[in-house]
Formats: sequence, C-alpha cells, structure tokens
Amino acid sequence: MKQYFKRHIGDRYDGWRVRKVDAVFSIIPFIMRTRLDSQNFFEETVPIEHLEMFIRKHKDEMPELSLMHIVMAATIRLIALRPYLNRFVVWNKIFARNHINMSLIIKRKLSNVETMIKPEFEPEDTLYDVVRRVSEEVNKNVADDAVNSSDETCNALLKLPAFVMRFVVKLLYGLDNIGLLPKKLFNVSPWHCSAFITNVGSLGIGPIYHHLYEFGTCSLFIAMGNKQRTTTVNAEGKPVTRRGIGLKFVTDERICDGQYYAASMKMMRKLLEKPELLLEPPAQVVVDDGVTNKRLI
Repeated sequence: MKQYFKRHIGDRYDGWRVRKVDAVFSIIPFIMRTRLDSQNFFEETVPIEHLEMFIRKHKDEMPELSLMHIVMAATIRLIALRPYLNRFVVWNKIFARNHINMSLIIKRKLSNVETMIKPEFEPEDTLYDVVRRVSEEVNKNVADDAVNSSDETCNALLKLPAFVMRFVVKLLYGLDNIGLLPKKLFNVSPWHCSAFITNVGSLGIGPIYHHLYEFGTCSLFIAMGNKQRTTTVNAEGKPVTRRGIGLKFVTDERICDGQYYAASMKMMRKLLEKPELLLEPPAQVVVDDGVTNKRLI
C-alpha cells in the first residue's frame, strides 16, 4: 500500500526531513561532511547453486531472469523492510527518500557504448515486477540508436566551454543542497537514487569497492563479481568447494548505525538464500519512523 505524506517546511520533493533521530546522528553530518568521508565497506560471498536452480525453475515465466535481477529484488525488499537504508544526507541534513529507484549501467547492443538507466520500483514489488520493470528500461535503451534523456542532457552539457561547465556544475550542487534542483535534471540524474548497482562480473573480474558519489543522494553502492569457486570448511571440519559470487557494498554511515546495517546485511543474506520469498510481496512495508508530522494525503 502506497503512503503519501504532505510536505512540510524543510522537506524536499524527493525526501522528507528526518527529525526524530538520536542527538549524535544529528551532529555526525556536520562532522563527516562528505560521502567520501563517511564510507563503510562490507563484503559478502553468496553461494549460487540454489540460485541457478531457482533461475532454471522460473525461466519459462521470467525468460530474462538473472542473478542480477535477484540481487536487485533483494535490495528493494530490504529497503521496503529496512527504510533507514533509503535515507540520504544533503547539506548536513538527513532525509528519508520518498521513492525507490536503482541506477545501473548497460551497454548498447552492438557498439558496447555505455548508458545509464534508473528504473523506479514500489516497495511491494516482487521479483516478477523487478524483472519486468528492468527489462522495459533495458529494451528502451539497449539499441545503438536509442537516446535517453540522460544521454541528451550529458551531450548538451558537453557543448559548454569548460569555464561555463564549472559554473553550471557548481550551481547544480548548490541547487541540490537546498532542494531546488530542477525535477527534469533529477529525473535523468543516475546519482539521485536509492542504490547504484554494477555487475563487474561481466568483465570477468571479482567485485570492487566502488566509491559513493558526492553529487546526488546515493547512499548505497553494490558491486557484483564474477562466478568463482571457493573452498570452506563445513560443520564436520571437512573442506567443501562451492560456487558463488562476491558482493561488495559501500554505504554511508551517517544514515544509520552499525547495528542497523548488520541486521540489514543478515536479512539480505536470508533473501538471497531463499529467493522464493521474493516471489510474493512483503507482508508489511515499514515506514521510516524518523519522519515526524506525517499526514496521509
């Protein structure tokens, strides 16, 4: 069920001001003023035998289903149940994002030229919805002659002289700080998102720790690596070789505490261990309790 809240003074069109928060978290954004200064790094190795079986089982109903879709669906479900992960910090203030979207890079069909897409999701979305929404965006942008709004905006900015470009970018930073970035630019900006995800495994390498961006509102970056074999020790003390993929997360520590992140990562692991949970919508969507004066409209 969607919940819409009336905006109050201090809110942004893309998020509500988080006012109900521990005193230390009100101060932290003034101490750690940038995302680069606030990055935390987390790594997880996910066994994939059961995920590959799951994909084969559901390939007829979801022909384009892949490991990346499952990771994306698990992330969206995580945000629906752990809303602090959908917060962001701008100009020393914490906000709760009022939507869910994810940015990712895709390559054109023949030229291998990269472009960015930013599909929108609902907190109630299932894996079926995620595959459909992502496929729609990919199909619209994968052709070599396809030009999306993000490409058009970048091409227009590149026509500016360098000294004008520096001024425009500085102006955009300033407008974003006070919540006045034009919505048209917000809609095409891949840096204003709930999470950014990249599959570097397609390049044949393991996952990387990708930095967060200073411009925009992204507080979570996820990198997927290639499939690898890892050897672990089971409960009987015997070595066991399993196939898996590595996931690396870069997060902004100003949006929630370490305990909240740890519990969230455990939930992420559970969702990836049991992808069947993603076939049904969540029983309940959790609303950020840090937003006060909520009024349904």
